[in-house]
Amino acid sequence: QVQLVESGGGLVRPGGSLRLSCAASIRIWGIDTMGWYRQAPGKQRDVVATITSGGSPYYADFVKGRFAISRDNGKNTVYLQMNSLTPDDTALYYCKMIRGLGNAEYWGQGTQVTVSS
Repeated sequence: QVQLVESGGGLVRPGGSLRLSCAASIRIWGIDTMGWYRQAPGKQRDVVATITSGGSPYYADFVKGRFAISRDNGKNTVYLQMNSLTPDDTALYYCKMIRGLGNAEYWGQGTQVTVSS
């Protein structure tokens, strides 16, 4: 019954910015871990950023200093602020939830980000 719905993707020029949102159909508890992953055609799905139950963020090396993950448990939403985008950031971006109790995992359907001039 859990649904994660991503939004905010689109076409942006190199150097531009986007903010992705992931809205959960259920309450996001502080103990839940949220994350963003991305996958380009023919490529594996890679972690982009996560934020733990303790609020500690993790970033893949290729986005450090450019992206920022945040969460608003009151709005049941997690965000990914993406700055200084490059064509290499072009991918389908997925939201993921790992429940703090039982470690059940849920995925959204993805939102497309295309960086092109």
